[in-house]
Formats: sequence, structure tokens, C-alpha cells
Amino acid sequence: MPTSEPASEIISYEPATGAELWRGAAGDVDALVDRGRRAWPDWASQPHATRIELCRRFANEVRKQADPFAQLIARETGKPLWEARTEVQSVIAKVDISVSAYAERTGQKKHDSALQGTSAVRHKPHGVMAVLGPYNFPAHLPNGHIVPALIAGNVVVFKPSEKTPAVGEFLVRCFHRAGIPSAVVQLLVGGPAEGKALVAHRDVDGVLFTGSLQAGVAINRAVASNPGKIVALEMGGNNPIVVIDTPKVADAAVLVIQSAFTTAGQRCTAARRLIVKASMYDALVGEVKALADRIVFDQPFADPAPFMGPVIDNAAADQLSESFLYLMSNGGRAIKHMKRPSEDLPFLSPAMIDVTTMADRPDVELFGPLLQVVKVDDFDQAIAEANNTRFGLSASLVGGGPQDFDRFWAQVRAGIINWNRPTSGASSSAPFGGVGLSGNHRPAAFYAADYCAYPVASTEMDQPRASLGAGFRAESRTG
Repeated sequence: MPTSEPASEIISYEPATGAELWRGAAGDVDALVDRGRRAWPDWASQPHATRIELCRRFANEVRKQADPFAQLIARETGKPLWEARTEVQSVIAKVDISVSAYAERTGQKKHDSALQGTSAVRHKPHGVMAVLGPYNFPAHLPNGHIVPALIAGNVVVFKPSEKTPAVGEFLVRCFHRAGIPSAVVQLLVGGPAEGKALVAHRDVDGVLFTGSLQAGVAINRAVASNPGKIVALEMGGNNPIVVIDTPKVADAAVLVIQSAFTTAGQRCTAARRLIVKASMYDALVGEVKALADRIVFDQPFADPAPFMGPVIDNAAADQLSESFLYLMSNGGRAIKHMKRPSEDLPFLSPAMIDVTTMADRPDVELFGPLLQVVKVDDFDQAIAEANNTRFGLSASLVGGGPQDFDRFWAQVRAGIINWNRPTSGASSSAPFGGVGLSGNHRPAAFYAADYCAYPVASTEMDQPRASLGAGFRAESRTG
């Protein structure tokens, strides 16, 4: 998180129109953390069943507010309304998934012994958890931290992205309407300075982050001197989708389109690199381009519904346009040019560029609808190219047989490895996280329970019972 002046006010704009959507005053980090610290003992002492019931009431509140919630997500992110609706459904589904995950990942264990009493393992909450959310899934992704944290008995101070504060506020209000105390889930409005202060606060016991590599590395540095603070980082990726021999060229092309351009390419699991075997290159790339040419990109409520909307803001659109020009100027060959219909709005057409002969391809996450294509001679070279990155979030193999996938799974470095599925096809019943610069081995989704509570070992007897062995002189009986 870069150093910056504290924000006095945060303003959110609709990407599709440029209109102001929301504004609010920046929050007081110290006051929010102190309030959470005072609320924590009572929340942690609530029966586990009570916390679960309140979270289920939260899911019902979101269900009742599903339509206005989806419309707000669409307006503030620019994503199509159909996609915003799927995000709301993911928020609802997260509660039951988190309940199951907590029971499986942090269940109590007891072993009885007649002579040694009982040995037990139980789990405790950490305390005050800072949740820092991204703008691409401003409800679903922070909710994936908040609900497991609450079920475990933590309190939460949630800072949404400064680009999507309205969705963050709506989410927090749903928790409060469900009966979860306002001090247990609090909203911190602010920019990078407020986020930095929250992460470094001495009374914050954990930091749960989804966002950019730069911000994640800054968080890691900020807490490096405090090993007692739990930190879970999910920082995106430079994800490969590898296509080798398959007769189903049309299906392979659809998987590439879904991987690269859903959510306007603004998914941490989106395919950034299409690695394709030379024998498949012409047919596959031609089919992918033909589909990309047909993609409708438009405002969220357009009729017919678009496949994708704008990127989050003009700064992001400028950066992506500049990145496309950089790749072209340094050895890339345009397959499909990136176009921007209006300089005043962040709509971008999906773009493809062949970077096979580019000498030094930048190993960065280009967070938008820009797909780089690399031609390889064989499967060995494909695997080497897939691993030609410091990131390691998601990878997908399209084509080949079971032995090919076994080898791909064994040799490719990533936390999510799919076969004949998009790079973005992650299951909520599985862990979600990566290696390298993609994360710090604290996967979210089903495994979020792991970083929301810590195990405590006990040995217990209902009465004191002890004896001494060797090393003591015989008791003197003279008196």
C-alpha cells in the first residue's frame, strides 16, 4: 500500500457513465479498531450456533435485497447485470459453505485415556480482523473473508476498495439488519492511507487481503516485524491456459474466451497468456479471434445483455491501452487490436497479441481484456512457458489425455490447476489461493476457516493426580 495523505472524502463513480454514484467521509481507524476490540469478548463468547444463525439471517437479508444489490454492483463496477446477479448469489451461498468448512477444518477433537485424562484440540478466534476488499468482486470476495471470520468468533473492520465503497456499505448494512452488532462488523471508508493504518494498527490481530501484488507486498512488509498477526494474501496472477491436441477446436476457443474476457478480464484467475501448440495454432487462434470479434461490450443494463462491461475506470483503461502499445512496440504482433470507443469512458474491446518472438515479455498481471498468445512446438515447451512466471494462481490445460493432465498437474506451479475447464473455474468447496507472487499459502474459499481460528491443544483431568519418579531422595520419617 503506497504512502499517501489520509482521505477526507471518498467519491465513487459509475464506470459506464462517469456519473457520481456515492460519496462519504473517510473513517477513523483508531476509533473503529478500538470499538471492535471492546466488542470482541462478547461476540467470541456467544455460542457457535448463535453466530451461525445470525450469519444465516444475513444470507436471508441479502436474498431479500438481491435485486437492488445486483443493480448497485452493476452500476459501481460496470459489470453486466447478469454477472452482478451471480455475485449476489455467491454472497448468499457463502454462509452454508463456511459453516461446513468450519466444521470440517476446525472441528474439536478429544482422545480419552483412563490414566492420562483427556487430550483435546479446540480452536480460538484471533480477535479483530482487518478485511481489505477488491473492486472486481466487491461483495463476494470480502464476504468470503468476513463470514468465516464471524463464524469463528472474530470481529471485522472491513475496508472496501475506494473504487467500490457503495457496495461495501450495502454489504455491511445487510449484516447489521440480520442482527449482527454494528461493532462486530464495521465499515472503514478510505483510501490507501486508511488501509495502511488499519494493517499496521497494533490492535488488529489479522489482515485478510484480496487485491494487487503491489498492495499485498506492502502489507507483507508492514507486518513482517509482528509474526503474531495472521496474514492471508491473494494477489492475482499471470495465468496460462495451455491448448494442445484436441479435435474440439470450437469448445477450446470458448474456454479461452471465458478464461480471458469474462468480467472484462478483471478476474484474478483470468487467463493472461494463451499457450498453444504450433499444430493447433492457426485453427484455434482463428476461432478465438472470431469469437472475440463477436463479443458485445456495453453498459451493464443494455438490451441485449453484453458479455462484458467497461474496466473499472479511465486510469485502468489508459494503463491497459499503454500496455498493448508497449507489447506491440517491443516485438508483439497484433491479432486483434484494443479499441476504446470513447476517451471519456473506460470501455475497451477485447484484444489479442502474439508475443512469441518478444525477447523480454513482462511478467505482470495485465488486469483487463488483453490476451497474450505464445506459440510452442511441443508439450515440454508448453509446460516451461506456463511456468515462465513468478506468479502461480491458476492454470488450465485444454486437450490431451489423462496422462498429459497428470503431468501438467505435477509440473505446473499454481494453486488452481484445471483440465478442459476455464482458468476461472474455481470451486467454492475447494481452497482458493496460489503460490509465488500470487499468495502466501493461506488459501481462501473452503480453507478460509484455517486462517480465521487457531488450534489450541489441551491435556485435561477432572481432578489433580500426579506422582514423582526418579531423582528424589527417600522421604525422611524421623521426627
